[in-house]
Amino acid sequence: MLTTKLLINDEDIAASEGATYQRRNPVSGEPATEAAAATTSDARKAADAAAAAFPAWSALGPNERRARLMKAADLLQARTKDFITAMANEIGATAGWAGFNVYLAAGMLREAAAMTTQVAGEVIPSDKPGCIAMAVRQPAGVVLGIAPWNAPVILGVRAIALPLACGNTVVLKASEICPATHRLIGEVMRDAGLGQGVVNVVTNAPEAAPQVVEALIAHPAVRRVNFTGSTRVGRIIAQVAAKHLKPALLELGGKAPLLVLDDADLEEAVKAAAFSAFMNQGQICMSTERLVVDEAVADSFVQKLAIKAASLKAGDPREGDVPLGSLVGTEAADRVEALIKDAVAKGAKLVAGGERTGTIMTAAVLDRVTPAMRIYNEESFGPVVSVVRVRGDEEAIRVANDTEYGLSAAVFSRDIPRALKVAKRIESGMCHINGPTVHDEAQMPFGGVKDSGYGRFGGKAGIAEFTELRWITIETEHGHYPI
Repeated sequence: MLTTKLLINDEDIAASEGATYQRRNPVSGEPATEAAAATTSDARKAADAAAAAFPAWSALGPNERRARLMKAADLLQARTKDFITAMANEIGATAGWAGFNVYLAAGMLREAAAMTTQVAGEVIPSDKPGCIAMAVRQPAGVVLGIAPWNAPVILGVRAIALPLACGNTVVLKASEICPATHRLIGEVMRDAGLGQGVVNVVTNAPEAAPQVVEALIAHPAVRRVNFTGSTRVGRIIAQVAAKHLKPALLELGGKAPLLVLDDADLEEAVKAAAFSAFMNQGQICMSTERLVVDEAVADSFVQKLAIKAASLKAGDPREGDVPLGSLVGTEAADRVEALIKDAVAKGAKLVAGGERTGTIMTAAVLDRVTPAMRIYNEESFGPVVSVVRVRGDEEAIRVANDTEYGLSAAVFSRDIPRALKVAKRIESGMCHINGPTVHDEAQMPFGGVKDSGYGRFGGKAGIAEFTELRWITIETEHGHYPI
């Protein structure tokens, strides 16, 4: 069993009165981690430490910040095996998914390092004689990052990397489901020598989350909040942030559609659909949940996808290299199983998978899904994908947009101008033509619309989220005033 403490001011600190809680392995039920259970007092100490570190970190030259972030990226990759172990124990992740998490997270740190010299402003022409007017971006202060469990290294690092590059200091509020994984990120940052108190990590028991989060958002030094997670919790974060007039960046749930038009390359569409629907057991915000397929090619597409899904073995990731590992917990498996049963009871056809052993589920494909079924609207966040048959592009677009979510989408067609026309009409923050809905690169503007949140992580788009834009003028001539 792993044990973790709070990371405050670069020190390993027990929570108030030594309080701890346990996270159990979702497959075996055995204790995976014993983590410090922070109180609101502990949370405020973490924010205090970040505030104290802000003047020195924000004053560093961009190349020095870049060098330290680059070192952190190298150290993160060097700890790949530790992250694989932690993710397998805490969330039942496969070695492949954990390794990819580290790979992409290291890339995010390197991209953030490249952004240190891109925090730029502009000179704006002024009508006032002798006035030089500038728009200048400056670090905001302390940034609170709240990261989820499903892609813990990617999203934990994303929550802090660009804020650090912009000159902010950070508090990472770890997920209660993967405290050791998120705490390890803080350890890497400390070992990279970013600076005392620059990165702080708070872990807490599930029942204390509302109080800990509010204490962090309310802290006077916290000037920005970013949250990745469910839409339900995101609404709460947005409300608390608004109460304290703190800008929030939210990346929330999804119900990503992958459209297969009548001229699509079906082999490519099947490969992309299987990857997007079943990678990490479908527990990715961008996971393909709806396959919107033109009826002219639906029979062939479904047949090919069913064969592909049946080839994906599911099992305990600790016992071998399997494509599908465990769902995060029994409750998640219960929910997915209930969605499948509801759909079948209402006329859907289960053409592949759906078997379950504890938290291990095989890749499931449901054909002929309709709006009468729960799975048509509800985010499954599991290894099941729905096929909705349509006639023509107009109906495909309507079905794709028939959801409160709008994070990622994809369109498959051999006619690129046609696909681009369709893509432009889909209500999503991201859309990929002839590619999977699961696609992330550190330099891209990542985020959603509608109930999938607002704001953008990544590259230059993210700089605007984590800096203050200030108007500064310099008078070069003697002033002339009417009074």
